[in-house]
This record gives sequence, structure tokens and C-alpha cells, in this order.
Amino acid sequence: MKYKRLSKFSGVMYAVFTTLVMNAQVELKGLIYDASAGPSQPLFGANIYHPESQSGAVTDENGFILEVPSLPVRVILSYVGFKTDTLEIKDTAFIYYGLTPENDLEQVVLAARRSSQFISSFSTEQVIRVSSDELLKAACCNLSESFETNPAIDVNFSDAVTGTKQIKMLGLTSPYILITAENIPVVRGAAQSLGLSYVPGTWVESMQITKGAGSVTNGYESIAGQINVELQKPVSDLPFYFNAFLAGNGRQEFNAHLNTPVGDKWHTGLYVHGNQRQRAVDRNNDGFLDTPIAEQLNVLNRWQYIDSERGLVSFINARVLRDQKVSGQRGFRADLAQQSQNSWGSFIDTDRIDLSAKFGYVNPQITWQTIGLQGAWSFHDQKSSFGLRPYDIEHQSAYMTLLYNSIIGDTRHKIKLGLNGTYDRYDERLSFDALGSNDQVFGRTEQGLGLFTEYAYNDQDKLGVTMGLRLDQHNLLGLFLTPRLHLKYQILPKTTLRGSVGRGKRIPNIFSEHLNMFATGREIIIETPGTVSSNNPDETPGNFYGLNPEIAWNYGLSLQQKLSIGTRTMTLGFDYYRTDFVDQVVVDWEEVGAIRFYNNSRPSWVESYQFDLSHSPWGLFDLQLAYKYYDLSTAFDSGDKRPILIPDHRVFANLAYELEGNRPKHPLKFDLTFNWLGNQRLPELPEVAALYGQYSTPAVTTFSGQITKQWGSVFDWYFGVENIGDLRQEDPIISGNQPFTSDFDSSMVYGPIFGRMWYTGIRYKVQ
Repeated sequence: MKYKRLSKFSGVMYAVFTTLVMNAQVELKGLIYDASAGPSQPLFGANIYHPESQSGAVTDENGFILEVPSLPVRVILSYVGFKTDTLEIKDTAFIYYGLTPENDLEQVVLAARRSSQFISSFSTEQVIRVSSDELLKAACCNLSESFETNPAIDVNFSDAVTGTKQIKMLGLTSPYILITAENIPVVRGAAQSLGLSYVPGTWVESMQITKGAGSVTNGYESIAGQINVELQKPVSDLPFYFNAFLAGNGRQEFNAHLNTPVGDKWHTGLYVHGNQRQRAVDRNNDGFLDTPIAEQLNVLNRWQYIDSERGLVSFINARVLRDQKVSGQRGFRADLAQQSQNSWGSFIDTDRIDLSAKFGYVNPQITWQTIGLQGAWSFHDQKSSFGLRPYDIEHQSAYMTLLYNSIIGDTRHKIKLGLNGTYDRYDERLSFDALGSNDQVFGRTEQGLGLFTEYAYNDQDKLGVTMGLRLDQHNLLGLFLTPRLHLKYQILPKTTLRGSVGRGKRIPNIFSEHLNMFATGREIIIETPGTVSSNNPDETPGNFYGLNPEIAWNYGLSLQQKLSIGTRTMTLGFDYYRTDFVDQVVVDWEEVGAIRFYNNSRPSWVESYQFDLSHSPWGLFDLQLAYKYYDLSTAFDSGDKRPILIPDHRVFANLAYELEGNRPKHPLKFDLTFNWLGNQRLPELPEVAALYGQYSTPAVTTFSGQITKQWGSVFDWYFGVENIGDLRQEDPIISGNQPFTSDFDSSMVYGPIFGRMWYTGIRYKVQ
């Protein structure tokens, strides 16, 4: 009956959509490019503005789409660093237009205001494109905090001790999301739990969030979706940028960017990030720090080469990182860890090195033919201790991709061919019990080689199809195929329907992915189909920690509807995604004093429903609303149950208003974000019932706001408050007065612990 009601509701929604769409206007589509380089160098982020209706659009890699009342029409084209131009359009033919570079940057006029996040009507896949402007709406200190104003991603703390933030998409945690930086995987393996905090927010130029099955070009591991981060480019970033941040929880942070040309074709950028928190804070007086004592130094050097005459572009990157965290009871000393039961504490020390390079070639004679080669190497060394329990991991990783792009006949038919190579070496040491008396050593080497092809058809009008297929040979997974399919159909000029299906396969790194389990007194139990190969550097094929790999299929359907309300456009969206696990590693918290890992014996599945609305009803006011519902079932040994700590409902709202007054170059911006999380299931254990009185959490409601004052293009000041209502989870730690017993558990976190938190900061920019 539930599905029947949903089907009727969807039918009613579609009827409303098609009725309201009768106000359709004329749609213009086109591509804006660098006139000095030709159509092979499209400009991403160029503005197209119709002054009479005050409507505008922004280009992406597929071009732009602009709605105007009628033809003929004049539109204004602008892009930073290029001469602003006016174009008269008399028909709806696809537009190709080149902008001329401008030598005097002070003469450039920004003619249109672009949305800070949107879904392109051209894209076959459902990709949410997020600009750096969106990241400035909240305290975006690192990538884990970059999704606070995005309804597609859920963010929460994983435990009450380490301060680690975890993201979820489509009801699944981050290990099921492929996270890349410029299409190179970055948050995986040893960095799975903490890796999001290793990417400073100011380094992010833009993001692309893909729901469901993504492209096969980036690998076979993604199941719930993909997040790709584009970093700041030395050639387009500011010559100098400085950001200083101070928060009420004692956190201090700074970011500095320094970019300069080196000759005619080379540009280099030095990006430095540092943060620290030295103040011990325990607002709830439970004896445990609400936030860890922390210190991080993160330095990135980028080199960019551009030779437009020969069609060459390349990036060379080198990064070093040092990250330290200390948490636990107030009297804990990290230098006495694993030696005393006088106080419980934790430390995590991480050193990391990343090297990467990308080389691209565009054929000057045949501009639709491109060849790209990218490679990366990283070394991750983490030493950590939780109470008396150690956990150390070393992870060395290498990655290589060779990619060829071309067309078949004309530009409607595109083809990609490529080759992937991966290498991962893991060495782990940990104790299975909280007293540190059951040390285990695990090691494995993974080597994989994959061939992939992807065909895309897009007529820029009605139909878009993307079909991808991978064939991978892996020393532990064997030989296997990964198919992916995306479809888009423009039902009406303002009604877009998308669908996707794809398969994902991954090796679960059960310890690094579930770092929060070490902040408990629970014993770790691995129940395997085979035998755990402890102290064996090469696991038996098909077994990892004695477990089988995870395999899942993801299916998705989305509908996007644009409505004309006066001269403005409202966008409504609905999407439904289902993930079916063929094989899943179950994380079972339902046993007293233990956490168990085992492969499911029956099917597990996740369903995600989302309704959203975005609109600018007047002036410089933007509104985003979203509602999400999750329906999940995991095959536990004790029966099919909903996983713990995943809310059944979520309501989200973000309001952004810009007040220009009489000085439009010095605006005042206001941002307010609302989140309401429904009930979340807790483990059915006596200690949980004794502390909380039930096996379900109460609803959680939070408000956050920020004010930003700009003085031209040089100086910004911002002030914000997270959790304005000062909501705090009572008793976030079970048996906190007995931290060295099996009952101790700091992982049952469903809401804020610190309470209200203010922050302030400044940004200084040299144009």
C-alpha cells in the first residue's frame, strides 16, 4: 500500500508540473568560448544576461540555457578577464560565440548573478554543481564542513570524542561515495574517516555531486554517488588571498594563497593552511572534552602549464600534511597513553604526502580529439591510541589513468576510451579488545588494471544517453565487469526526466572506515565465511580480513521541473534512488560489549526519496527547501532491521539575502540554514535503554546563521553562529564514569554536543 500511495502522489505532482508549465518562454542554448583559442576552449562560469527580463544563466562544460520572453532579443555576455559583449539573437539555433580577452581587468563588468548550486539541464547525469560562493555561506573550514548548506548530503559527528564528521548520501556513509580531487581519488583507504578534514575549504574552487551510479572513468568503487572537488587553479586564482578564522570552541585557523606566473606558460601557487585548538572545553561537565585538542599544518604547491597554440595543459602538485588530535577525559596525557587507567584518552597522529600530475593534449587541427594522462602517489602514516587500545595504519597508494576523448560522426556522439591502474599497500596493527591485550596485525597488497569505454549521445534538445562499461583485473577481486547507464529525456521545455542504473564493487577497510568503534570498550569480532588471515601480508583472493567484498546495484529516477513566476524561475525536483546489496559487510552494534563484522546472509537495501525547491522570489533573495525520507533494511543475524543512527526524515531550508543599499560594491549578506532530523534507531541493548529510556532518539532541530560584510573586492568580514538554539545531546557517552569497561561507548551521537558556537573571520584579497 505504501508504494501505491507514493505512485499516486508522484502522478499528482507530475500533473501539477505539466499544468503550470504552460507559461513556457523561449529557450536559448549555446556555448561561450575563448575567441583566442577557439571552440575547443569553452569558458566555464561565463555569464549570459537578458537585461529586460533580468534573467541570466551561467555556462558549464555543456554550455548554457537561457529563458527569454520572445525573439528577437539582445543579451549581454561577460566573463572575468574578457571583454563584455552584446549579442542580438533572432532564432533558437544553437549559439557558438567567442569572447575576446581583455587586457585591462578593471574594465570587466559582471552582468549576471549566478546560482551557487544548480543542476544543468544539458547534463545527462544528475550532477549538482556547487561553486565556491556556496562554501562561503557557512563556516567551511574543510571539506567535511562544505555540505552544511547542501540538501543532497547529510553531515553528523561519528562519536563524542574524536570530533570526526561523517557525511552520508542516499542513506549510505562516505565509504560508499567515491570522493575525488580533480578526478583523482583522495578520500579512501586509510584516509576514509578523517580525509575530508585534510582538504581546506578555501582550496576548493567548485564541486560536482553526482547521485547514484557515476561514470566508469573514475573506477568501480562508487555505489551511492560521486563527489569531485576542483581545486583553485594558479592561473585563475587571486594573486594573494588570506583568511583568518576564530571560533568560540577555541579553534583558530588561517589560510594563505600566493599565485604568480613563471614565464609565459607556467603559473605556480603556494597554498598554506593551519589550524589549532588548544583550549580544553567541557560544557556538559561529563569529564570528557567536547572537542579535541588539535593541530594541523597543510601545505600544497601547484604548478600549471598552458600552451594554447600547441593544445597542451598540465598540472603538477605536491602536498605535505601533519595532523594531530588529542581527546578524552580532561586529565589525559598523550605521552602516557597505553600506560595508565587513571584517565581515558585518545590521540591520532597523521603524516601524509601526496604527489600528482596531469597532462592534457587537444589536437589543434581536430579540437574534439583530446588525450589525458594523470597519475598520483600518496603515503599515509597514522599512529593512534584509544584508551589502552592501539590502532596504527600505513597506506601507500598509486593511481594512473590514460584517457582518450573523441566523437563519432558529429559532436552529438562522444566516445571515451581509457586505462586505469591502481596499487595499494596496507599495514595495520590494532587490538581487538579495549585492554590492548589482543593485538592483531593485518597486511595486504592490492593491484588492479582496468579498461573502460563510455559512449555519450546528447542532442542538446530532448535526449541524452551515457553508457559506460569497465573490465577490471584485480589480484584479489579477480576479473569482473562494471556497467553504468544514464538517461535524460526533456519531456517538455521545462521538464527533465533522468534515470540511472549501475553496479559497484568495493573492498571494505573495516577498521579505518569505522574509527568510532575504537572510542568504545567493545570487543571487535570478525565472523568470516572463511578464515581470517592475520599476520599474512597477502590475503586469500576473495577474502579481506576473512570477509567477502561488497557488491551493490544502484537505481535512480529524478524529475526536474522549472516554473515561470513572473520574470523569475522556480525549480522543483523529485528523486528516488534504491541500492540493492548483493553482498554487504554488516556492522552489528546489537551485541552487549561487542561490535561484529560479517557478510549478510539475506538481501539488504536502501531507498531514498527527496523533494526540493529553489527559487529567488525577489531581488537578491535565494530560497532552498528540501524534504528527504529514508527507508532502509539491513540483514542482521538477529533479523532485518533499520541501521542505527540514520534519521527517517529530514527537512532542510536555506535562505540567503544580499542587501546592497546605496553602495552595491559593499553588500551585506545574510544566510540562515535550518535542519530538522527525525527519529534515529539506537541499538537494542540494556545500557542504551538504561541511559536513554528507549531505542529511538528524539528529533533534532538546529538553526545556523551568518552575516558577511564586503568592502569592494578586497576585504570581507563574516560572523556566524552554529546551533543558534543551543541544542545539546544529553549524556552522549554511555558509562563515561567507567571508560575501561566493555560498557563504555561514545559512538551513540545523534545531535550536537558542544551546543551554540559562534565564529568570526576576515578575508583579504589582492586582485
